[in-house]
Amino acid sequence: MTVSYQYEVASSTSGGFTRLLFMWKGSLYKLIYRELLLFLAAFGILSALYRHAFTEEQKRQVLFEKVVVYCDTFINLIPLSFVLGFYVAYVAGRWWQQYMAIPWPDKIMHSIALYIPGNDEYGRMVRRTLMRYLNLTLILIKTMSTYVSVVLRYSNLAVNCLLSFMTSVELEMYQSVPSVEFNTYWIPCTWFINLLKETKKGSRISDSHGLQIIMEEFNEFRSKCGLLWSYDWVSLPLVYTQVVTIATYSFFLAALVGRQYVEERSKSYQMEVDIYVPVFTILQFFFYMGLLKVAEQLINPFGDDDEDFELNWLIDRHTKVSYLGVDTLMARSPPLVKDKYFDDINLKLPYTEASVAYKKKTYRGSVHDMQ
Repeated sequence: MTVSYQYEVASSTSGGFTRLLFMWKGSLYKLIYRELLLFLAAFGILSALYRHAFTEEQKRQVLFEKVVVYCDTFINLIPLSFVLGFYVAYVAGRWWQQYMAIPWPDKIMHSIALYIPGNDEYGRMVRRTLMRYLNLTLILIKTMSTYVSVVLRYSNLAVNCLLSFMTSVELEMYQSVPSVEFNTYWIPCTWFINLLKETKKGSRISDSHGLQIIMEEFNEFRSKCGLLWSYDWVSLPLVYTQVVTIATYSFFLAALVGRQYVEERSKSYQMEVDIYVPVFTILQFFFYMGLLKVAEQLINPFGDDDEDFELNWLIDRHTKVSYLGVDTLMARSPPLVKDKYFDDINLKLPYTEASVAYKKKTYRGSVHDMQ
């Protein structure tokens, strides 16, 4: 599930952003600590070899000092900030679009509850079956894609989906459709249409406009299911990901050598401070490698990373809400009564002592107080 910290930053003056720096789950430190330790270990080994293992003659003969100066001089020719900035912005946009592509059954649930009436057994069966077909479609898409948590949960279609979302007849009909050349997640949608047609033919749906509204909501749900499948099918161009990855690792391979302290560079650049810990290189590692790891985590939000979407929770939520909305809650509506302010013209809503300070006067316009 994505790491939510909205409450911690509700007020920018209460130190919420400072406290965020000490969070571990979903943090920058959790993403890059392995690479950072490896970089620092390699940096320390090179520095120790230069300081204690190489003789003065070896330092000159192996050209170590000249290589260090060369790498440090030309390292900025790698346009890392430019490449990473565009890549991360594009991946983050795609990440949010993938979340918006996840279909929610609430709108079509309310339409079905409104236009397919009846608390008898047949009416309940029709409404629940229609919603079951929609949720089954969503599950089938996720089991055919890189949705790791859902695949682990519904890996055995004959057991899990049969018990929860399919009858034995439906399972047999589903498996009888050829699925070698194309996927068959859309089959429950055809069952949905057929059942809706039979319901209309049986005069259970008396309003043709209601049938149109149900179909519009169904088409929106179906299009989002197809969009989810497309996001799994069409990835970001591989060459773009390769360019960014190669640029980032090349930069730090060059920095591994170019940021070493050597005597030759100290004489040329009057840098007399012998730095054992590359502080500013570590900061660059945090920024650049952190951005790369953010992109790697967001490029496929349907896995098991900290910022990935909790799809199993969505399946549970959609199923429970669907059945409640079209069946259980329809028979438990509250009675029609007068509200508390039924006869008040200028009603006054209550405030608690903690919230009264947030009560503001109505804005009346910029010229309201002009004489």
